[in-house]
Amino acid sequence: MAQQFEDSYSRKFYYLRLSITDVCNFKCTYCLPDGYKPDNKHKSAFLDIHEIKRVVSAFASCGTSKVRITGGEPSLRRDFVDIINTVASQSGINKVATTTNGYRMEKQVGAWREAGLTNINVSVDSLNPNMFYQITGENKFHEVMAGIDKAFEVGFEQVKINTVLLKDLNSQELPLFLNWIKTRPIQLRFIELMQTGEMDSLFQKHHQSGVSIRNHLIANGWLLKARSSNDGPAQVFIHPDYLGEIGLIMPYEKDFCQSCNRLRVSAKGKLHMCLFGDHGVELRDLLEHDSQQEVLIERIQGQLQNKAVGHFLHDGNAGMTPHLASIGG
Repeated sequence: MAQQFEDSYSRKFYYLRLSITDVCNFKCTYCLPDGYKPDNKHKSAFLDIHEIKRVVSAFASCGTSKVRITGGEPSLRRDFVDIINTVASQSGINKVATTTNGYRMEKQVGAWREAGLTNINVSVDSLNPNMFYQITGENKFHEVMAGIDKAFEVGFEQVKINTVLLKDLNSQELPLFLNWIKTRPIQLRFIELMQTGEMDSLFQKHHQSGVSIRNHLIANGWLLKARSSNDGPAQVFIHPDYLGEIGLIMPYEKDFCQSCNRLRVSAKGKLHMCLFGDHGVELRDLLEHDSQQEVLIERIQGQLQNKAVGHFLHDGNAGMTPHLASIGG
């Protein structure tokens, strides 16, 4: 194995978030409220399967053990199953995850699992079908729920649910969510709304800290679960009376970035040190041939020394991220 990817703050990187498309078929208020609009000004194709293999191989050879395939909506790629298989076949990768809106899960999740998908996250911002429609712009609540059921049916032991916490919209649904996960092996993750370049007014109106939920959980007997090296940033709580778990992702909390273990590669081949960084590093010119892997690794390792200690969200600075679909959330 080549040298473990590590930055100047001694943070090691075990987790790659790999976007394969920025296209999405939902219109979530906090991400793409007007729907997907292609960037004709900087038009270029998304990474092909050979480029994906080369970038994952480079990361795997430097200690990365988990890859999350993201978007946009990754299942919109016609070769999505082949991509899963390609990622899963790289030596050293033991977790292959995806984040999906669940729209195609009922029909396709079995094929995803057979291809090598080990972990799955589904975005569900409300358990009220009307509120789900209001937030996502799509009347697909029952289809998504059926997809989650199908995931368990084909053998996934746990499904993670991502819920963006929105004050005055879904913020009153905690009792409903808790009841839902009591007898289901679901890890429900409340994600604080993050301020991105195009969402200032939405943030001011609907941002809510996850601290109140954490206080409620602790007061009601929930216990903090230990993290493993390639886990994401969630604080996960467990309770002896619940089969499910609760995760909290609170990027505005002090020292949130201290345990950062993940890097991002965009659908067009740029390395991003942070979801809210101010630039991306071009990798695509080093993804043309297998023989370029050593130089590719050197470029990534060199750029890691420029990774900042944390984001600048507290200053209202979301970097170059116009919306979450642009880099993969």
